[in-house]
Amino acid sequence: MTEPTQFTVPAAADAIAAVIGDREFIVQGSRRFTYSQIIERSNRLATFLHAQGLGCHVERGALQGHETGQDLLGIYAHNGPEYVEGMLGAWRARVAPFNVNYRYVKSELQYLLSDSGATALLYHAAFAPRLAEVLPDLPALKVLIQIADDSGNELLPGAVDYESIVADGPTDPPPVEPSPDDLYVLYTGGTTGMPKGVLWRQHDIFMTSFGGRSLYTGELVSTLDDIATRCADAPTSTLMVLPPLMHGAAQWAVFTAMNTGQTVVFSAVADHLDVDDVVATIEREKVLAVTVVGDAMARPLADAFERTSADLSSLAVVANGGAQLTPTAKQRLIDVKENLMVVDGVGSSETGAQMTHLSAPGAVSTGKFTAGPDTFVAAEDLGSILSPGHEDMGWLAQRGYVPLGYKGDATKTAATFPVIDGVRYSIPGDRARHLADGAVELLGRDSVTINSGGEKIFAEEVESAIASHPAVADVVVAGRPSERWGQEVVAVVALATGAQATAEDLIEHASTVIARYKLPKAVVFRPVIERSPAGKADYRWAREQAVSAS
Repeated sequence: MTEPTQFTVPAAADAIAAVIGDREFIVQGSRRFTYSQIIERSNRLATFLHAQGLGCHVERGALQGHETGQDLLGIYAHNGPEYVEGMLGAWRARVAPFNVNYRYVKSELQYLLSDSGATALLYHAAFAPRLAEVLPDLPALKVLIQIADDSGNELLPGAVDYESIVADGPTDPPPVEPSPDDLYVLYTGGTTGMPKGVLWRQHDIFMTSFGGRSLYTGELVSTLDDIATRCADAPTSTLMVLPPLMHGAAQWAVFTAMNTGQTVVFSAVADHLDVDDVVATIEREKVLAVTVVGDAMARPLADAFERTSADLSSLAVVANGGAQLTPTAKQRLIDVKENLMVVDGVGSSETGAQMTHLSAPGAVSTGKFTAGPDTFVAAEDLGSILSPGHEDMGWLAQRGYVPLGYKGDATKTAATFPVIDGVRYSIPGDRARHLADGAVELLGRDSVTINSGGEKIFAEEVESAIASHPAVADVVVAGRPSERWGQEVVAVVALATGAQATAEDLIEHASTVIARYKLPKAVVFRPVIERSPAGKADYRWAREQAVSAS
C-alpha cells in the first residue's frame, strides 16, 4: 500500500486536538486533562527545551543507524500526565525522549545516563537523592527538570520545577519542524544483560506500535486527516494503563489510544500496583480495557475482582504484553469477570508490535499467535525465511518498520538486524515455529534457554507448568551449572499466602503438563519473586538464587 505521508507524533497530536480537543486524554485520580490541555502543556515544555539549546544537530541522512544527531531527554518518572507531556514536548523540540528504569540502583542509573549521553532529564522529586549521587559523573547532563511529588524533596541545584514551565504562558511550539526521521529511543530492560538503547525513526514506530497500522489487517493510515476523522468518529472509550510508562508496551498503549481518540487512565497510586485502587478506578471511570504485564499483574487483579462488590460491568478486555500470561491466570480472570476477553500481544523493543492471541470464555490457551503483516520466522542460520508448516525451530523475525539500530553499537546492530534475501529484518532472539495454519508458536527467548543434557528447554514453558499449581503465587525458572547435565533447570517459587507445597509436589504436578526432561531438578523457595516494576522476570536475579541454593 502507498504511504503518501510520513508521520510525526506531534503532527498527529495537533490533528487530533483540532477535532476532539475538549475530550479528556489523561486522567489520574482527581487530575483530568483534555487533549488540548496536554498539547498546550507539552508545547510549553518544548519551548523551554529549545531555549536551552536542545534539539536536532545532525540530520538522519548524515548518520549511520547506531548514531544519534539529537539531544536526548531521559524520563525518570512514575506514570502520570507529565510522562506523556515529556515525550510529546521532547518530540516537538526535536529532542529524543527515552525511558529510565526508576528501580535502578546508583551504578545502573549512572551507566544508563552515561550510555545514553543524555543532556536533559525529567524526573520525579522522589528520585532526586539517587540522582544527586550520580550527577558528578555525568557532565553532559545539563538540564534538570523536577516534578514535584509527595516526597517533599527540594529542587536539586540547577533544577527547574516542572509546573513552572508548563502551567501557563504562550502555547506556540518552538520554531523547529519535527521530522519523521526524529528518534524514538527505547532502552531494553536489562534483565538478561546490560540495557541497550534501541533507535527508531519516529515514523516507523508510529506505524508499527502507535496505531498507524492495524496489526490484524495490515491497513495503514495514509494522512493526518484519516487519523483525525477516525478519532472524531470513534465513540469515547477508556483505557487503563497499569504497567509503568518506562516499559515500551505501556508507551505503545498510550499513543495508540491517542491516535484512536481514547481516554487514558492511570492509577492514582503510581509507585506500586494497588489493585484496590485499580478496581475503584475501573468502576468510577467506566474503564473498557486494562493493560497488564504477565501473571505478576494479572493474578493480583483477579484476586481483587474476586473480593470486590464494585460495578465492573464496563470492563470488557484485559490486554497483556511484555511477559507471559499463563493459561491459569487467564482462566482466573475470565472466571471472575463475566464475558471478559484476554488479548495477548507479542513484541519487543527491537520489533514493535508483532502478534496477537485472543482468549475468551471456553477458549483459553497460550503460546500460539496470529502473526502481524510483517512477522516471519527465520531459519536457524539466518540464511532464509521459513515457510509455514516447516518443522524446524527458527527465530521470530520482523521486517518493514524496524529500528535503525542500537545506540553506539554498530556490531550489535549488525547482528540483530541482518539482511536476508535482500530484506532487512529485526531478530532480537525469540525462538519460534511457523505452523502450517499460519499461526506462529512462540517458544521463548534464546538468552534464557536452558541447555540441559543436549536438549533446549525454554524457561517460560516450565514456568507455565509450575504456575498452574494452585499453591504457587509466582515462579521464575533459570539454569545453573551441572556436572551431569551441563545445565540443570531450577524453579524459583513464591507460594501463595497460607499455601503449602513441597518441591516434590510441584515437580510431580508439572510432570502432567510437560515432558520429564524439562522438569526442574530443584525448587528454590523465596518469599517473593524479584521482577521489574513492569512485571517482567529478572532472570539475572533468578540465576543468582538458583546458584546460591545449589
